[in-house]
Amino acid sequence: MITPEEIRLAEETLAFALASGADSVRITLNKSLQDLVAMRDGALDKVTHSLDRSLQLTLFADGRFGSFSINRLEKKALEEFTLDALATLRLLAPDPLRSLPAPERTAKDAVTGLEAGLFDPAYADMDASARLDLARRSTIWARKASLEDGFTIISEEEEYSDSISDSLLIDSNGTRCRHTDTSFEISCEVTVQDPSGARFSGFWWDSRPFLKDLALEDCALTAARRAAAAIGPVRCDGGLMSIVVETGTAAKLVAPILNALGGFAIQQKNSFLDGSLGKKIFGDNVTIFDKPRSIGRNGSKFFDSEGVATAETPVIENGVVKEYFLSTWIAAKLGMSPTIEDCTRACVAPTGGCRDCDEILRSVGEGILVTGFNGGNYNSSTGEYSYGIEGFLFKDGRKVHPVREMLITGDLVTLWNNLTHAGSDARPCSTKSIPTLAFRNVNISG
Repeated sequence: MITPEEIRLAEETLAFALASGADSVRITLNKSLQDLVAMRDGALDKVTHSLDRSLQLTLFADGRFGSFSINRLEKKALEEFTLDALATLRLLAPDPLRSLPAPERTAKDAVTGLEAGLFDPAYADMDASARLDLARRSTIWARKASLEDGFTIISEEEEYSDSISDSLLIDSNGTRCRHTDTSFEISCEVTVQDPSGARFSGFWWDSRPFLKDLALEDCALTAARRAAAAIGPVRCDGGLMSIVVETGTAAKLVAPILNALGGFAIQQKNSFLDGSLGKKIFGDNVTIFDKPRSIGRNGSKFFDSEGVATAETPVIENGVVKEYFLSTWIAAKLGMSPTIEDCTRACVAPTGGCRDCDEILRSVGEGILVTGFNGGNYNSSTGEYSYGIEGFLFKDGRKVHPVREMLITGDLVTLWNNLTHAGSDARPCSTKSIPTLAFRNVNISG
């Protein structure tokens, strides 16, 4: 997708920046194309086509650092832009800890952009007619009457989209990395009404790098069933209870852990896991790996935004914190060894002997099945959280009735020390491989 001419311009801009006084340079060239078809109640609602192209110029000169972006890829414009960027750079305060990553740390095996196995040649065959056909095939509006039993489907909003993105990173240390991927996505929200007039919504989505794997026909049907299942919510008593959190929803409880291990949060003393590296913070059954080189899986990438090579690594292993995510700059500020800047593709290891949500429900026996979060937040410094939840009360391993407008509160370290189960049912459409999770002794209020 990035043309040879665009690559040549990026290389010439790098050389021009060095010749104009930069000590070192990194250039990242990004290009993406997305087409979207939206349906409303079975009819075409909107069509969008968007192309984005940018060149990010990162400069190091006289102990100073700056990052600048432009979308005009013409030789004269790029030269003027580079000179203006250098002039601006020299107005900034020195930051001697800024530098390119050491060449031995950068990726050497991301040459063509196809190494991650995320490019579908079928994308070349997509046109307006094909996209409209896929969007129409996914809707259930024309057959909604056959699904209605005790409720009425009153609206269906659906979006089909496909995209291709291509990025090239080069620097003055000789780093050269490329990543290319395609994505095909379907999402749907269905709203139903019960006989009393109360309305309930259900949402579902799927996203795959290969069109043949996209669960096109199942999306709207699943959304409708999730909406219908929420009819008739009942308030239940709170207290300390077990919760089972669906795959696809459970990432909400993993993200704060990964954020707390980020270098910026550590350096700013804004992390509840500050000082945890090498320490046993969680129980033996808590293991999270970063698996960025899972070929053909959403989220895989061979390098980060600095060009540093990714690798499979334990983030937390048997409860012990093994990794902080430290860019070159943050590592220098902390006086630590750099790693990569972020967890690329987190995977929670199975525990508790159950494969999926149904098996976990039977094993746990009684509690709340969480199918969605409704607002709330957590304190990044203390790990204290408060999240609104919706889902189902379950007893004897079976769902009894829907619940909503409930709240879970506590702190994340205690929560994860109360992990009892992690399945092996992570959705392949997610960029992070988070399965169904179960926790005991969670404080719930109605």
